[in-house]
Amino acid sequence: MSGDGVSAAQTDPELQSEHVPLRPLWLCRACGQPWPCGRAKLALLTSYQGSRLNLLLYLSGCLQEAIDDLHRLSLSTTGDVRNLFDRFLGWPARHRRRPPIAGPQTPEEET
Repeated sequence: MSGDGVSAAQTDPELQSEHVPLRPLWLCRACGQPWPCGRAKLALLTSYQGSRLNLLLYLSGCLQEAIDDLHRLSLSTTGDVRNLFDRFLGWPARHRRRPPIAGPQTPEEET
């Protein structure tokens, strides 16, 4: 959810109309890829820009719902929960903004 308690799917028109999960299968309604698909990830990053914790909380909730939905469908459909974890929560960690690399320090700066 975003800072005001509204999810990205509710606030982003593109995400709302296209790249949303088809439940209980958790595939993208627009492209058929496992959700969140690439376009959904971009929309989520944009919607939650500056609010990484809220993005992770939103995706954690989605992960829990996906595990429940897929488990209800079939134990074999759920698959490896580690893969689901990476699908929902692994990608934001890989897209973390890194601080700029500082140039070499002079001896005075190292002390």
